[in-house]
Amino acid sequence: MSGPNGDLSMPAEAGAEGEDDGFGEAEYAAINSMLDQINSCLDHLEEKNDHLHARLQELLESNRQTRLEFQQQLGEAPSDASP
Repeated sequence: MSGPNGDLSMPAEAGAEGEDDGFGEAEYAAINSMLDQINSCLDHLEEKNDHLHARLQELLESNRQTRLEFQQQLGEAPSDASP
């Protein structure tokens, strides 16, 4: 059996029993806190991205309408009325 890094000389279970992994409760709490902050930032970025996407869709539709109106004023047939 190989170890966690593919080491053939060390079984995967050898390092797990009876040895401290070097992290205490405080370290895990700090990591959890940092992960919560990262998650919160990512949620905020996702909301901003969704808002920008919606605004860009509105702008695109507005530009399409303006172009169609302009073409109609010039007496031309619209080249691509459907998206």
